[in-house]
Amino acid sequence: MVLRRMLVQFYAKVQVAGDVLFRGKYKLLTNTGLCVTLGSFGDFLEQRKEIYQKLKLSMDWKRNSHIAVTGFCIGPACHYWYIYLDGILPGRTFKTLAKKIFLDGFIFSPVNITLFFIAISILEGETLSQAKDELVSKGWKIYLAEWIVWPPAQLVNFYFLPTHYRVLYDCSVSLVFDWFYSYVKYGCDLEEHSSS
Repeated sequence: MVLRRMLVQFYAKVQVAGDVLFRGKYKLLTNTGLCVTLGSFGDFLEQRKEIYQKLKLSMDWKRNSHIAVTGFCIGPACHYWYIYLDGILPGRTFKTLAKKIFLDGFIFSPVNITLFFIAISILEGETLSQAKDELVSKGWKIYLAEWIVWPPAQLVNFYFLPTHYRVLYDCSVSLVFDWFYSYVKYGCDLEEHSSS
């Protein structure tokens, strides 16, 4: 009986915290914080894999902080994108879901990838020309992977979740994808250098 009461109280506190973080005035901050944190954790996992594979000797915390900072660009973009998308395409019919997934893949995905490469290039002191070259040479790998991962993920997102939980879900799916972003940005180069 005591355990049940404790669980009910815990659930009530989580629900209040969720309402404050995902419905209230902190929603943008919460969504941005999720993107920063999970982007950094995805890079952390990639770097640990690189160390395990003996492609590098230690964590590069500067690189990790750069990946984290990209979340300050991507988080607000995701936040406002989902609000906009639900505003122009309300509802959950098959036709509406198909339009949302199409627009997400053809409009937002390239914007998101471009934001990532531009932000990371600026943080690393590269020129916009270098950022463009890297976007062209590596961005297509991410874009192709996004078309494999995101349509089914977004179907779940758009059908089952209200707008205020979309970035949380997006970031949860993105954890593995953020790992992949880091791999494409840094890991591919390490593997090429180690095999030569």
